Amino acid sequence: MFERGWLSSNNVLFVPASGAGATLVDSGYWTHQAQTVELTRRALGGARLEALLNTHLHSDHCGGNAALVQAFGCRISVPSGEHKKVQDWDESLLTYRPTGQHCPRFSSDGVLASDDVIVLAGRTWKVVASPGHDPESVMLYEPDLRLLISADALWEDGFGVVFPELEGKDSFSDVRSTLALIASLPVEWVIPGHGRPFTGVAAAIDRARDRLSRFEADPRRHAAHAAKVLIKFHLLEVQTQSLAELHAWLDATQYFAAIHRMHFARVPADEWRAELLEGLCKSKAIGVSNGVVRNL
Repeated sequence: MFERGWLSSNNVLFVPASGAGATLVDSGYWTHQAQTVELTRRALGGARLEALLNTHLHSDHCGGNAALVQAFGCRISVPSGEHKKVQDWDESLLTYRPTGQHCPRFSSDGVLASDDVIVLAGRTWKVVASPGHDPESVMLYEPDLRLLISADALWEDGFGVVFPELEGKDSFSDVRSTLALIASLPVEWVIPGHGRPFTGVAAAIDRARDRLSRFEADPRRHAAHAAKVLIKFHLLEVQTQSLAELHAWLDATQYFAAIHRMHFARVPADEWRAELLEGLCKSKAIGVSNGVVRNL
């Protein structure tokens, strides 16, 4: 497993002992694509990378796809509901334009559908649908090892932003159903989309449910959290930016206008933007001085 900080998703490499083709799950953000290729090349140990599987197509999980295909000629499989979006390369439906993020274009060769069974490094894994954070997201589950690759459906302390909610689609119920599904599986270890692998799965599910209940009780809380996450993610990429440049990025990013319109319309946009930055400063996620914003 490659864990490289929050901007890029974790990646899991399966190399069969037989020397047959290897498979990589997820590929990180595009700014780390050279590192992804190098980490993969070293871990392959001379094996051939045959396949790349994406749990979902947020830019931090598939930003290295194009570079890996160029380097290794691997095939790409994506969740079944994303295949046409990829072939059409619709950056709105793929959420790259609304989130203000970037992903180099790639093509998909196959799909991952719920209840599919795939063989990775000689073991049989089940594809499990996990809507909520993303409506098309899937997990990978190996029952003998009691091992779950959960993507952003479950972290050690929470779960990913529920992006469909930012478009006005009721999706908290999907998160709750996905957490219930995970709780029903015999799972000893979870490899999340971000953060270290963990045990204590029942406790993690309890924490995620508590967080979800707070969001359900006050959707504005989730909306503000999502806006801060998008800003932090942007600063993880650029590291330092003038306030004027950050404001221009915020103005051009569709989800911010949608969040403001749906949840904070009574607050003038400039005042709301200042509140978000102030909150991020108080939590020591960013710093602002002399008209410059920097990632901390």
